[in-house]
Amino acid sequence: MNVKILLSTSFIISSFAALAQDAGKTYAITGDGTGDFRWMNIRQVDIASGKVTRDIYQNNKTAFVLTDATTKTPASQLTFKYDNNGAATTVQMQDVPTVTMVAAAAYDKRHDKLFFTPMRVGELRWLDVNAKGDIPKFYTEKTQLLNTLDMMDEANHITRMDIAADGNGYAITNDGNHLIRFTTGKKTVITDMGNLVDAEDNKSGISIHNKCTSWGGDMIADAYGKLYVISAMHQVFKVDIDTRITTHIGTITGLPANYTTNGAAVDADDYIVLSSANSFEGYYKIKLDDLAAVKIEGSDKVYNASDLANGNLLFQKEATAKKTFDIPSLAPVATINTDARIFPNPVTSNEFKVLFDGQKAGKYTVALIDLSGRAVFSTIVNVSSKLQRETVRIARTVGKGVYLVKVSDASNQLVFTERVVVQ
Repeated sequence: MNVKILLSTSFIISSFAALAQDAGKTYAITGDGTGDFRWMNIRQVDIASGKVTRDIYQNNKTAFVLTDATTKTPASQLTFKYDNNGAATTVQMQDVPTVTMVAAAAYDKRHDKLFFTPMRVGELRWLDVNAKGDIPKFYTEKTQLLNTLDMMDEANHITRMDIAADGNGYAITNDGNHLIRFTTGKKTVITDMGNLVDAEDNKSGISIHNKCTSWGGDMIADAYGKLYVISAMHQVFKVDIDTRITTHIGTITGLPANYTTNGAAVDADDYIVLSSANSFEGYYKIKLDDLAAVKIEGSDKVYNASDLANGNLLFQKEATAKKTFDIPSLAPVATINTDARIFPNPVTSNEFKVLFDGQKAGKYTVALIDLSGRAVFSTIVNVSSKLQRETVRIARTVGKGVYLVKVSDASNQLVFTERVVVQ
């Protein structure tokens, strides 16, 4: 008996609509404008166009409230150390939210908080985005854990931060020797998980700890629990949170020579949008499978951005689709007199076969449709007999996940669709 899994067209269409990832709120840490490199302002941007849509906080302009999260008292004075020509100097000054500039931020969409850490200050801070009123409300966690680091040492500056799929926040120091986890609920718990470990099979030889190639930048997360570090010098690494093993994926190409990659966030189409703290060339975007940068035309060139943050996860559509179309949970249905079949399914070798059984002779279009309804691949096949098997080869750049194979005739009339899993 031939067995296949049948899904109704209405079920598939409704699933597509439900799986579109929300572009949501995206925040940028910026300077004051062209030529300014003090990353102390928080602005909301449209991740699709790269345009600033709203000023959230402007240093020296916006009234604010900054509260010690533990004591519930105003945080008005800040004491920190800095290196003054080789001598440690202690300074006390009026505290403001982004006091010593910010290079790492993460947006927690579950609690509507924007977390960040000012450089040279061992404190985790956040903006309550959902707070009522026009005055932004900030909180600071003066944890001893972060203050045990020598914050005068650039190696200990936190420059990468994101919220992972497990709901926790993660931050990484410049030198990669501290992977820090923090909870995002009412009670903040901060844990130093230890140093990142270079994968033994890193063929490039580029280490996550190398100052020249791997410091700075930003971090994003995927829906499967992994983190991705994008260094200021265009290097991309994947981090396994549990083992801390860090694999070098490759180098971003196509960026201007002076364009450091300091901000990164995922858009609704699974692109990684990039910003620079040192360039006013606007935003670029890349796909993880090729790392080729494409300029977002019309994106903002007034403000540089030392960090980008939103609640999107890489591969979210794919992960949701796997749950929605969980194969073991779908009962196989016996079918009789099937006109066409696709096999093997799942697809494991970048090709599958389409069986035309009883179809009229002529040209047919075979398209591979992702869960957003976008055709990622299509080809034309010629059918000359009533029983014909055609091999369709798909590009290796097609990502793993659940797709629809859509077959149409020469009049663009739908002949059949069938779900396939690409592994």
